[in-house]
Amino acid sequence: MAAPLAGQLRPKIAMETKRKLLNHFLAALAYRTQKALRDAPADFGSFRVMEGVRTPSELVRHMTSVLGYARTHFIGGRYRPEPLDSLAAEVKRFHEMLGTLAQHLRNGDALLDGMSEERLLQGPFSDAMTHAGQLALLRRLAGAPVPPENFIVAEIEADRLGPDQPGPASPDKIWPEAPPGWTTK
Repeated sequence: MAAPLAGQLRPKIAMETKRKLLNHFLAALAYRTQKALRDAPADFGSFRVMEGVRTPSELVRHMTSVLGYARTHFIGGRYRPEPLDSLAAEVKRFHEMLGTLAQHLRNGDALLDGMSEERLLQGPFSDAMTHAGQLALLRRLAGAPVPPENFIVAEIEADRLGPDQPGPASPDKIWPEAPPGWTTK
């Protein structure tokens, strides 16, 4: 009798493991997004490199939209967020969406229409992480680059999905392309 029970538990354990990893990925996304936004100039939300390139506010709204699309694979429907008035409002909504997705993962909610954890990772989750990197690139182009750090030792916690992310645990001591006057904090 023990063997059939063990066979039934393996898929559940595998799904829980995958979902814990996805939840950690969302926490890393929260951390990296806040790193790209921390100490940004006040007008950064409306910074536009050139016509046809998203502003940081538009990019964060798009990140929320991508994650909202991921959420539809738990609840059905569609998700298309309307623009908000400020970067701060867009960031708040983004972190709320991270929390909602993480709750679906923690609850073990079923995925719809043949969606899998792997496809969530390769699609919308990875897309959102790419955009976090684009925010960091926009910071450099706006003349306010983001200081480097060793992300392997970053203080990323699966339950920390909001905007209050810790500072770098291991900031780089040497930054050859640092702006004039830069020092480690």
